[in-house]
Amino acid sequence: MSEATTKSRRAIRRDILDFLSEHAGEAFRSHEIAQGLEYEDDELFFTFEEVLHELRRAGEVRTTGRKYTHRERHNQALGKLSVTAHGYGFVQASDRDEEFFIREYNMATALDGDLVRVALGAQPGPGKKRECEVIEVVERQRTQVVGTFQHRGHFAFIEPDDQRVSQDIFVPEEAFNGAQDGQKVVVSIDKFEDRKASPEGRILRIIGPSDDPEVRVLSLAMSMDVRADFPAAVEDEAEAIPTAIPQQEIDRRLDLRDKMIFTIDPADAKDFDDAIHIEELANGHYEVGVHIADVSHYVDSGSAIDDEGLERATSVYLVDRTIPMLPEKLSNLVCSLRPREDKLAFSCIMEVDRHGEVVDYDLRETVIHSQERLTYDRAQDYIDGGYSEDPVAAHVVRAARLGRTLTKKRMREGSIDFDLLEIKVILDDKGHPIDIVPKHRKEANRLIEEFMLLANRTVARHIAERHGQRPSSNGQELPFIYRVHPRPDSEKVQELAEYVKLFGYDVELHDGTIRSKDMNDLIQKIKDTPEEDVIERSALQTMSKAIYDIENVGHYGLGFSFYTHFTSPIRRYPDLVIHRLLKHYAQDGDPASPSELKGVCEHCSEQERNAEQAERESVKLKQVEYVQEHVGDTFKGVVSGVTKFGVFVQMTDLLVEGLVHVRDMDDDYYNYDESTLTMTGRDTGKRYRPGDEVKVQIVGANVEKRQVDLLFAD
Repeated sequence: MSEATTKSRRAIRRDILDFLSEHAGEAFRSHEIAQGLEYEDDELFFTFEEVLHELRRAGEVRTTGRKYTHRERHNQALGKLSVTAHGYGFVQASDRDEEFFIREYNMATALDGDLVRVALGAQPGPGKKRECEVIEVVERQRTQVVGTFQHRGHFAFIEPDDQRVSQDIFVPEEAFNGAQDGQKVVVSIDKFEDRKASPEGRILRIIGPSDDPEVRVLSLAMSMDVRADFPAAVEDEAEAIPTAIPQQEIDRRLDLRDKMIFTIDPADAKDFDDAIHIEELANGHYEVGVHIADVSHYVDSGSAIDDEGLERATSVYLVDRTIPMLPEKLSNLVCSLRPREDKLAFSCIMEVDRHGEVVDYDLRETVIHSQERLTYDRAQDYIDGGYSEDPVAAHVVRAARLGRTLTKKRMREGSIDFDLLEIKVILDDKGHPIDIVPKHRKEANRLIEEFMLLANRTVARHIAERHGQRPSSNGQELPFIYRVHPRPDSEKVQELAEYVKLFGYDVELHDGTIRSKDMNDLIQKIKDTPEEDVIERSALQTMSKAIYDIENVGHYGLGFSFYTHFTSPIRRYPDLVIHRLLKHYAQDGDPASPSELKGVCEHCSEQERNAEQAERESVKLKQVEYVQEHVGDTFKGVVSGVTKFGVFVQMTDLLVEGLVHVRDMDDDYYNYDESTLTMTGRDTGKRYRPGDEVKVQIVGANVEKRQVDLLFAD
């Protein structure tokens, strides 16, 4: 793939500034900077030259003759603006490890996601962020918005679905393009010159009626940059891919069609990207095969499908549908490891001893034939002793036995076993919520998780220990994509330690941080206690987000020194790139471009965050719709959080969270203690803190804002 397809102008800008900052005091010609950044692609170099000249004109870099040098601006910074639903935001500097706080009225014409230059305020007290003010929108990232069309005669306003965009968009009558009052639409942002006035745009697409349940979910996802439809060129390219496997392709692969290979997936799954087999060997060990759909055989780098897959980076699993990364022809048919069909796979075949150690392995391109498609429920029946006459049952039981061993081994070595409550919203045929139920993580789920973890870990170690010993032309290890999870920030760890003391727990710290094993010990101690959920949430908030990176710093949460994502190329783009790298390096191919891989990592990590947010918000949307039917009813609940503006309560029966606003707690004057996360009545002494059991009444449910308002019933 061309590097220019993976590098945005913003990323190039950051690379240049980082390079000059790291070489402060030195001067470079443009081609020397490009060489230092390993920008070898002609198209990428052309864009690089344009960005470098823009930086020169903007005064972001110094020039000495025809050379460029670092220009330090102590009172200014360049960074990405991230706006919260409350209106304020943060700017993460692109040339230093610092984040700044920004108030809504200091954002000028910047919108969430824009690259901005900010003027910095004075350094406040310890632990507080510097404030800033936007002085220039360097690159407009947000060029369109999804929202509700509100007709006002000869003009209209679009109220954005994304609460990070606080301004309504003005649309003149000639730009309606057939939109009608109350419809969900996509509107462009063509002009925004004054924060006191609305941005101006035109209707690009009509999604549908805003009161249609399916339209609500789709528009919500699209407002979070989820691409709903595939371009015609992508669909055409997918349709041209043959479903039959040529005999010559079968002949060159390892043929595993006689193995008892099977899949275990949710009942409604269609994209089967992993299958397994397990056999007992004569030496008492297990042969474990993890077989992954060979998407890289069908999707060429730089093709229309590949470009679209990179842009999406992941499939999105909304409350009522899946928006796939790849066209349905590939994800559900050609690549999917469907039962009783020959399929091409990339397999990690491991010899595992009785203690769960991988003593040998082989990575091979294979052809497989899944003998059975199992649901988690059916696999669990086998584990529990049902359907024993089925030939696959013994294999599932054997896999479960090994899965238990792998879990225990992983826990001993420091993996953190979070088990937060997950819910499933049951919808009727029209998309209306009719029930909310907890998801139960069965042993069948866990055995598949363990086998995938084992394969991912084996692949990462394979690259690090084998190919890592073969240096590239510049003396560096061969570039690869790792799934990394940095250690928690020491300040957040200290806050967690102080927080859990309120519940009588002590956390042992080492050099200002907490070992993953000690974190897991804490999680095990709070199992089945009233405070379990709130402490697990706090522990999760303490930890960094797992991301993709070419620098391997290990995976803190799993306790692994080496980890990657190899097992889901149908729904995760990094896995597809990893398959290509493994095949390329196995043939002694040239090292991949670190800059290109870094761009893929950053983009995919960001798209993953967007997808996760869209998934969470789609569930929350249906939760609020469900709660609308219970306004006025009273429920038991547990305090899940306390802030200065109110008390959050998770209702036990409904499995929905709402907020009791402090303004509505009118039986007393309440004081908020941030150090103990406690709200206490001044006169009555009544106290609310996380973990407390309470009764609440539902008094409001706002679907657009996805908010539930509560009152304490007592």
